[in-house]
Amino acid sequence: MNLSINLNKIALLRNARGEDSPSLQYFANQALKHDIVGLTLHPRPDLRHIKPDDVYLLKKIVEDEGKLLNIEGNPLEVKTGNFPGYCEIIEEAKPYQATLVPDDSSQITSDHGWQSSQKDLLTSCAARIKPNVAVLSIFVDSDTENLAELISSDINAIEIFTGPYAKAFATGEQNLIDDELSKIENISLQAKDLGLQVNAGHDLDLNNLKSLVKLNLIDEVSIGHAIIGDSLINGFNTTINNYLEIING
Repeated sequence: MNLSINLNKIALLRNARGEDSPSLQYFANQALKHDIVGLTLHPRPDLRHIKPDDVYLLKKIVEDEGKLLNIEGNPLEVKTGNFPGYCEIIEEAKPYQATLVPDDSSQITSDHGWQSSQKDLLTSCAARIKPNVAVLSIFVDSDTENLAELISSDINAIEIFTGPYAKAFATGEQNLIDDELSKIENISLQAKDLGLQVNAGHDLDLNNLKSLVKLNLIDEVSIGHAIIGDSLINGFNTTINNYLEIING
């Protein structure tokens, strides 16, 4: 399992003051010193955190360190004010990985995956984006029964939405936790059978991550909110080491 660190919350803090502190460049450099696969960014039309210029700056920093950049977003988000559109950002930045999510622009955070009824739309978006990336991932619910219905030839990875698993874990009720883990295992095996890379993300933290590691099916996790929150207590670099210790066993 590889770790990709999401820096959106650093950008959110910076934007609250309208200046350049805390510095995204500084925290990107600190993160990339560790044994992580790279960084994840999710620019949104309202520019609440990561901005398009941040994407282009951080791409260079990531690549200079020999690491990988993942850019998440809704491919239907078009030019709005200073936001050039998600597809346009991908075409300009050409990151290693793009992750397509079906969010509304007004959503606080991602909370659901693509549905089979959206297959034609997803196939069209994937065909536009794939020439610009090595890995094209789509955000999917863990209870998706027939993953193959969503996959086109341009899609070579999935990201499993782990929000329901995190909520189940927080209850402490083992039957609920086991049920969610079973769903994650099932869709991971579906993806492996289709030759897809398996990523996962959302509400993962130092406590619930351990069970996902034990599944030994997930290639990459993307974590941001919990890492930044834990950093307020333990410091940024110590926190990253804590996550890597769990991931690496």
